[in-house]
Amino acid sequence: MLEIKIATENQQTHTRPSGQEFSELVHRIGLTGDRFLVVQRIPDIPGTFIQVWHEAGGAYDVEHRTGGAATHVRALVGTPEQVAALMARWARREPGWDTGIGWESAGLPEPEPVPEIAADIREELEERVRELVHGGYGTVADITESAEDYLVCDDVHPVTLAQARQLVERVWLERVEEQLRWTDVTDPDRLERAFAVLDERGITARENFACCRSCGTGEIGGEGRKDARGFVFFHVQGTDSAVTGHRLMLYYGGFDKSAETTAAVGREVAAVLGEAGLTVEWDGSPDQAIELTGLDWRKRLVG
Repeated sequence: MLEIKIATENQQTHTRPSGQEFSELVHRIGLTGDRFLVVQRIPDIPGTFIQVWHEAGGAYDVEHRTGGAATHVRALVGTPEQVAALMARWARREPGWDTGIGWESAGLPEPEPVPEIAADIREELEERVRELVHGGYGTVADITESAEDYLVCDDVHPVTLAQARQLVERVWLERVEEQLRWTDVTDPDRLERAFAVLDERGITARENFACCRSCGTGEIGGEGRKDARGFVFFHVQGTDSAVTGHRLMLYYGGFDKSAETTAAVGREVAAVLGEAGLTVEWDGSPDQAIELTGLDWRKRLVG
């Protein structure tokens, strides 16, 4: 698989595709509403990407960037096979991946300097940004929007979008550096694997799902397989709790809403989580949430 995430014009995302799957995406683009792919590495490094635009009958306009506006270059490539091979070499970080291509500057202007955030505001905002980044589920763009809105009061915006972006990118890159030293299996890795097992078994399992328990319970039925027996999820507030060193509450149930099915789903969820190496606390009652304790929340960034 390629360690990349792809965004398309038709609002699809594809994470860690195989080389064949990626080639198929490149061959697909060209029709209205599906003319480009934007590709980032995993974990995302802000300002580093490769993208391609294509309209049926024309060449492929490929652009890539490795930092500021001066690094943004473009070239026309003739065939989808050439494009897929070029972008796959970029994804694999192959030495000399970009040789033999007639790159030209995209001519983008450098952005205006961003004023510093006032110290008292920065301290409060950075604490929240660090929680969101360490949560591990948001993109740089998502977290930037949240950061811009975080301290808004009476329609007064203490920070601009550009200031928020600059802060988020700094904290994000710090976390990427930390992540490079994680050679072990982390608790979020274990949780992700356990949820994948449950999903395969017909229990819809979702991480960081919805804003709260009531919204999650109301929305989970629209997720997953149509033949799912039940569900389990934790919400955004639960992620915040785990990041700050507290226990993580998991909510579960059966889609037939019976106590028997709910209890059975709970037992299966607790067993799979335990087998994954997580510490589970649950008294077996269908009225009680399952709790994960002692978590070391090192969630790997994707972006």
